Amino acid sequence: MGQYIDEFLKYTLSQLRIAVIGDVMLDKYVFGKVQRISPEAPVPVNKVEYTKAVLGGAANVAANLAFLHCQVALAGTIGDDENACIFSEIVKHANIESSGVLVRKHCMMTTKMRVLGAQQQMLRLDFEAYTDSTAEEEKYFISWLQAHIQAGLDGLIISDYQKGVLTPNLTQTLIHMAKKAGILVLVDPKGVDWLKYVGADFITPNIKEVAQCLGNDIENTNEDVVQAGMNIHEQYRVKHVLVTRSEKGLTLIRDDGKVWNNAATAQEVFDVSGAGDTVAAVFMAAMVGHLSIQAGLLLSNVAAGIAVSKVGTYPIHQEDLLQWWQQHFARKNQNNHMSSWQEVAEKIKNWQRAGETVVFTNGCFDLVHRGHIVYLQEAALLGDHLVIGVNSDASVRRLKGKTRPFIKEEDRLLLLRSLRCVDEAVLFTEDTPEKVLSVLKPDILVKGGDYQRDEVVGKEFVKSVEIMPFSPGYSTTALVQKIYAVQKKERQEKQEKQE
Repeated sequence: MGQYIDEFLKYTLSQLRIAVIGDVMLDKYVFGKVQRISPEAPVPVNKVEYTKAVLGGAANVAANLAFLHCQVALAGTIGDDENACIFSEIVKHANIESSGVLVRKHCMMTTKMRVLGAQQQMLRLDFEAYTDSTAEEEKYFISWLQAHIQAGLDGLIISDYQKGVLTPNLTQTLIHMAKKAGILVLVDPKGVDWLKYVGADFITPNIKEVAQCLGNDIENTNEDVVQAGMNIHEQYRVKHVLVTRSEKGLTLIRDDGKVWNNAATAQEVFDVSGAGDTVAAVFMAAMVGHLSIQAGLLLSNVAAGIAVSKVGTYPIHQEDLLQWWQQHFARKNQNNHMSSWQEVAEKIKNWQRAGETVVFTNGCFDLVHRGHIVYLQEAALLGDHLVIGVNSDASVRRLKGKTRPFIKEEDRLLLLRSLRCVDEAVLFTEDTPEKVLSVLKPDILVKGGDYQRDEVVGKEFVKSVEIMPFSPGYSTTALVQKIYAVQKKERQEKQEKQE
């Protein structure tokens, strides 16, 4: 079973092991206020208030993964100047494994300094030297990746800023190594010749980079972007092309022509610095975490929207995505994490403290049908929150027979949680819900059928009991009998044809 977003954000991210290699940088920011023009020249005077330094380039990809709580290893080259020392300290505090970061003697650290006044960028100063990896450095990076593959690796991100680390030979070698080991490879590309990226699983250019690669202008329309993606597939043999399209969001084109789109989230944009790094990090985490492509695009888009709403390069945090999920989608798309009785009991207490009424019902819910849905919707109308107790597989077998259930317990829980009228669902292994009710203590207990209130098990743990008749014409038993009858008829017809 694939992972679901809630479980992915809370539990899966910390288990992921992702390596990042590429051109690492330091992003420095000078924040100040502009209140006058210099008497020396017609330029604004920025009165500096404070400065900060954050990881940039490939290191920003690693920082995004680290703040998502992934296990991340970084490789690249730095200088031996003051900025390199600052870089190393930040990497250390970010809990990024940095044995792959090589120090080049007598070289400067690639650094981008941005001067801001009133949160608007006024000027950027770049300190950098373009130097290709030496044969010795390439050998070291290959050994570094091999060691991580042997230790256990889920994904490799190649973050190319064309500063020299990712030579064609090194890039192709790394891709072949990862593919041989069955490890997903994502490339964030630069330049006009993408032959060194051949064989990657994912490539994540923005629309400008796509146009530069193909050598022609591309309109930011679905038709042009998809056609450009197919051209890239044909020329460079990558499995998926993920195009970042600014205000139009993300489009992914698979090599078989299948297309996914995800519109950009509405955000006030302060700074687009590092947004592509955020998309690469989050999407790769989603893929190695076994989310669907659509879910990966959704999370990547949300993460990018959060990143550009901040001033300066901002690595996305796990808490950012969890907060977004809880605010916007938690009630519509319940999680696949099997909640404990204690967790649900605490939720119920919080709802009750807020003056809200909690309704409880229970059942096997094997082969959910229209009758179930109508019953649950009507039960939910009795209060503010609906909690369902679901019989475990073992309990269903005791109640319904050895051939049941048809749908396993975790799938039945997921189906019920996906209903808009349901707030929570818990599993119980007993034949009756008496024990789980003694822990949860909801306000109203709803039973379906022709029960008498005095006969209802667990009534002593609730304020009131409601008996609600089932919808006529719908039953799991009738549905099962119909399925068996259809199967029997099909077998008979097949036998008659053979005779």
